[in-house]
Amino acid sequence: MGPTDISERERRRRCEPIPEPHAGEDDAHNRCADQFPPNRYPGMDVLVGGVSFDALQVGVRVLWEIKTHRFDAYPDFVQDNEIKKEMIQIEKQREAAAACGYGYVVGVSTQAHKDALLREDRTLNIVVTGCKR
Repeated sequence: MGPTDISERERRRRCEPIPEPHAGEDDAHNRCADQFPPNRYPGMDVLVGGVSFDALQVGVRVLWEIKTHRFDAYPDFVQDNEIKKEMIQIEKQREAAAACGYGYVVGVSTQAHKDALLREDRTLNIVVTGCKR
């Protein structure tokens, strides 16, 4: 084993879900993250592989990122910028989830938001939550 290899024990430790306080103070977003998957740790985000997620689904090894902003109300250029920004976050989360043996789902409030993300990456697992702001 080389100096940059991590042991299986270290990988397992890094991959254990660690509850942490919700990152933002957005009640509507937090409520959606707690109820929709449903979240194994209500009131908390979860850290896995050094990356924060909005929820760890009850009963399965699936991590969630929840998007509740009013994407449909944004002008086209703002939507485009938002999707680019989200894709950076999503890719980082998806890689961490996969490295630790978790599934990964993005929850969005509207079909339009789902469609915009799928235009960027058809392989994403996206669910329309219908959560309101």
